Amino acid sequence: QVQLVESGGGLVQAGGSLRLSCAASGRSVSIYSMAWYRQAPGEQRELVATIEGRGTTYYDDSVKGRFTISKDNAKNTVYLQMNSLKPEDTAVYYCNYIGSSTWGQGTQVTVSS
Repeated sequence: QVQLVESGGGLVQAGGSLRLSCAASGRSVSIYSMAWYRQAPGEQRELVATIEGRGTTYYDDSVKGRFTISKDNAKNTVYLQMNSLKPEDTAVYYCNYIGSSTWGQGTQVTVSS
């Protein structure tokens, strides 16, 4: 059974950094592709970054050059390092296996101007 627990969110000033963690269980992140998504108030959930089992990464243009997705296969954990944060990055951030409909509780990121 898939379970996802996101953590690491918080309140940060513009230009600051946060590192999000996603502890996954039920499927190995060394095999399955994982993604980070975010959902701002009143908006649809959007894809932020993905990482394949082999480690190939993809980033949405809005975060390219500022965010880095990575994973620790031994810990079955995926990370999202977020630098140079902007107020428009404010959202609830979720991780998930690509194609899965089971979601965790997410972690709130708030960036003040």
